Amino acid sequence: MSMPTSGRADIGTRWGLVCAGTALIGTCYGFARFAYGLFAPEFQDSFTISSTVSGVIGSGSYIGYCIAIVASLIFTERVGARRMAVAAGVVATVGTAMVALAPSTPVLAAGVLIAGSSTGLASPPMAAAVSRWVLSGIQDRAQSVVNAGTGIGVMVSGPIALLLIDQWRWAWGVFAVLAAAVTLWVHLVIPFTSSEHSTDSGKPGHARGTAVMVLAAFLMGLGSVAVWTFGRDLITTVGDAGSLVSTSMWTVLGAAGFIGALSGDLVARAGLARSWTMVMITMAAATLLLALAPGSTVAAFAAAAVFGASYVCLCGLLLLWSTRIHPDRASFGVGVSFLMIAVGQSVGSPLAGALTDAAGGTSAFFTCAGIALLGAFVRPGRAIGASHGDAAPHTVGIPRDRDDTGPVGRGDPDGDIREGQDHARRHPDRVRRP
Repeated sequence: MSMPTSGRADIGTRWGLVCAGTALIGTCYGFARFAYGLFAPEFQDSFTISSTVSGVIGSGSYIGYCIAIVASLIFTERVGARRMAVAAGVVATVGTAMVALAPSTPVLAAGVLIAGSSTGLASPPMAAAVSRWVLSGIQDRAQSVVNAGTGIGVMVSGPIALLLIDQWRWAWGVFAVLAAAVTLWVHLVIPFTSSEHSTDSGKPGHARGTAVMVLAAFLMGLGSVAVWTFGRDLITTVGDAGSLVSTSMWTVLGAAGFIGALSGDLVARAGLARSWTMVMITMAAATLLLALAPGSTVAAFAAAAVFGASYVCLCGLLLLWSTRIHPDRASFGVGVSFLMIAVGQSVGSPLAGALTDAAGGTSAFFTCAGIALLGAFVRPGRAIGASHGDAAPHTVGIPRDRDDTGPVGRGDPDGDIREGQDHARRHPDRVRRP
């Protein structure tokens, strides 16, 4: 499917893009990246590995993400959003298939690394596609909905695991088939562009804002890693929960994650800085609750729901934060912030595993809760986070329509001149004279 390189896209194309993008994010994050934590106990049993080794393998998906997102930052602007989004789907398919067929621990680790790389490839092009094709008035909501695909993917992976928990290879085979189907969907509905040209290097005076955002993203990734890597392991080993409870908890975590689609609306009401602080504290509280009561089914479900909603919401807030700093390079801004989430997780995953082996299963959760609480107070400055309307993202290198029906686009000087001339003819008494 190809379209003219225009900022306008009909409503069917916009909805198709948002739905396909949501499915891609769900596949890459929910299946290819975070499903490792869901199956961590089965991997430890099947391959006879310790929690430390499991944490190191889990960190592979985050390391792969870091490498891939750097590549995505470079190539999204050069080859266009659709090509990079399709590449993300292909990598997710290959990685999940490798895990399904892994005959040994090294192959498992390689599959996890490749599968996790898909998330790094997916986020920047989807941010760029939404920024290019979705009208500015609804961009925040569209970006938040696509980002919330993570929750849908995690939610879907839970029932698959529940049905196939003793046949984990078949579960990962299902993930691979679904990833291939989503890849085809993305290819069909995302409008083709040969590149995403831009000369923007960020809003003046926002270099410090970028540094603060990078630190906040790192602390968020570090603070979230215990639940993602060892959440199910904690309630099955320390809490002695069965597979039904533990996989259902994971499903609840994913389902609640879709609440993260409301992050754009939250920013509109509370502001970016206040939203960040509130939601980071909420994620810390969820992590702490799981550590305090791993044997309580009610507490585990409540913690999972709150964690899932807050984590996806934080990703959405970072997405909006980054597009405010780099409004004309959405793929770059999102790539940098999401890269730092993964850096925090890749550093934290093996450390959480080592803490678990050395001091018990809850120690990593207490530590991560403290880190998340610290990160709550690393937040955007007033100039970045206060104004919702003024900071709405613009297009990537193309004119932005004023509204769904307006005939003249911003950045079209000839259109602006014509509009001014028409106004002068209609209202000669209002024309200012020199």
